[in-house]
Amino acid sequence: MNVDIPHTRFRLDSGIDVVVHEDHRLPLVAVNVWYRVGSGHEVPGPTGFAHLFEHLMFEGSAHVPPGAFDHLLEGVGGSNNGSTSTDRTNYWINVPACALELALWLESDRMGFLLEAMDQHKLDVQRDVVKNERRQSYENRPYGLVWETVTGNLYPEGHPYHHPVIGSMADLEAATLDDVHHFFRTWYAPGNAAIAIAGDVTVERARALVQRYFGSLPAGAAPPMVEWPSAALERPSELVLEDRVQLARLVLAWHSPVHYTEEDAALALLAQVLADGKSSRLYHRLVHDEQSAQDVSAWQSGAQHGGAFEIGVTAKPDLGLGVLEAAVREELERVVREGVEEAELGRAVARLEAGFVQALERIGGFGGKADQLNEYLMFAGDPGYVGEDLERYRRVTPAGVAEAARRWLTEAHAVAVSVVPEGRRRLAAGAAA
Repeated sequence: MNVDIPHTRFRLDSGIDVVVHEDHRLPLVAVNVWYRVGSGHEVPGPTGFAHLFEHLMFEGSAHVPPGAFDHLLEGVGGSNNGSTSTDRTNYWINVPACALELALWLESDRMGFLLEAMDQHKLDVQRDVVKNERRQSYENRPYGLVWETVTGNLYPEGHPYHHPVIGSMADLEAATLDDVHHFFRTWYAPGNAAIAIAGDVTVERARALVQRYFGSLPAGAAPPMVEWPSAALERPSELVLEDRVQLARLVLAWHSPVHYTEEDAALALLAQVLADGKSSRLYHRLVHDEQSAQDVSAWQSGAQHGGAFEIGVTAKPDLGLGVLEAAVREELERVVREGVEEAELGRAVARLEAGFVQALERIGGFGGKADQLNEYLMFAGDPGYVGEDLERYRRVTPAGVAEAARRWLTEAHAVAVSVVPEGRRRLAAGAAA
């Protein structure tokens, strides 16, 4: 199966990269804008700014009154959203092809003229929205603080991945209007952005419209370099979180390769072999056979400057997490010792290929063709990297999976977080109990 996204790439004098993909099967078009800034670009102290800006960018700009951004797009049947990660912030708009000019005008106005409409009231409103989002997703959600605990211990103090993308309550509260202006001028400029346009549009029309709306914007100064200190664990880390939950949960996390590498692909396939579906090793053993676990999951999260391989297991009532940790580590050792079967690996690759194709059936939204073009442009340096990306997984061998598991997991230290019901610390795994 040949997977490809035909495209044309060019750059404006302002420094903005543009990628255009023509798909005339439906009268729809997607506009996808990425900025090379995420929570990993924040200096220690004012954390959460990249995510806060994801909210502020929808609150109006010099020529777009508050509320008009969504109203104008909904009026033509369009939709929009955005997201923030450690390494980037993205915004997408899906509209009928006849409304492409509207979408580009809205994006250009907030890229070039957001600060002219930024005031203390908008900052205060969106700050409260983000704080409430943090309460819902972290403080008040069962097991919600586990990921913040994992990253905070997997990466040392001062490392750009140490803090969560959403930031801390204290840092959000301390944010000033001057801080917001400085952050925008530093990171939100054409020279630090890329636009992907996919759908029912010609390259000629896309080029003319992008030049019209973005060509005159100043490129801005080059953003500062971010220091990336070593993130290796010198010893195992075992922690306990008491939470208002009914069932204990264990999360194991290891450092892993950056994205788009061969070992990143090997560990992603290992995660599927271990915990994707009822035939996977950990699910079959812990949930089906031994009936000691309620659920199990595993995933490889490669990022630009490091990755994390994580395994999560939720225990049956009153079961200590030490039993589950021992079983997980036994299965990892078995992978290293015996490898994985060709059939297991083949199923994992097939599922991954299906996911690739399903995502690329959409031109826009999260993971659609426009989003993928921008991701490959920013992190692989080539918007047409999709074929090579898929080939990484096809090249993985059973021996490659075993070697990646040995190097990154069984012979490396891990962060182990036991989340237990309040007052039931005895259920925690290992020395943490």
